[in-house]
Amino acid sequence: MTQATCEQQPGAESSPAPVTCARDGDAWYRSSGQWAEYAVPKEDFVIRVGGTNVPRAVLRQAADHLHRPSADELAALLPSAPAGGEPVERGDLPPAGDGAPDYDVDQGG
Repeated sequence: MTQATCEQQPGAESSPAPVTCARDGDAWYRSSGQWAEYAVPKEDFVIRVGGTNVPRAVLRQAADHLHRPSADELAALLPSAPAGGEPVERGDLPPAGDGAPDYDVDQGG
């Protein structure tokens, strides 16, 4: 994200107002109507923190605390993987053939 591309990036879909951008340290403060966000460029991606009717100071504080989660943080945030077991039986697969779903309704619909 650069000064040339900041305003061209999509904003809130619900806001018809144009997007305005202002550089704020290492981030961009972007707004459009009641919607606003901080866009924080990283190596190969941009992290966006925003919302509707959220004070700029709150967005800036959230942007300042962005970081890649540690393994412990991910373990606390993400659900556990399901236990292994047998595949789920599907009722729409034919017993023979290429395994494509069988949507044949026969005569009468």
